[in-house]
Amino acid sequence: MKESVIAIIKIVPLGTASPSLSRYVAARLNVVKDAGDISYQITAMGTVIQRSLARILELVRKMHEVPFNMGALRVSTTVNTDDRR
Repeated sequence: MKESVIAIIKIVPLGTASPSLSRYVAARLNVVKDAGDISYQITAMGTVIQRSLARILELVRKMHEVPFNMGALRVSTTVNTDDRR
């Protein structure tokens, strides 16, 4: 059976200059969009993506770095997976 993983990813930058997080959300979504090989859905509580576990974890790492690159002092990342093989 082919590996099929669905993950919901929630990334929250802390220590930002503004309570608005929309620019951080847009920037990290660019990581997913630029990947090109990912099925995704944006929800109010996170981003749902589907692919192999290895690919998902690679993208989570890249997405986690985005707020730091934008000046956030702290980042909290939560990943829930449903892995069916």
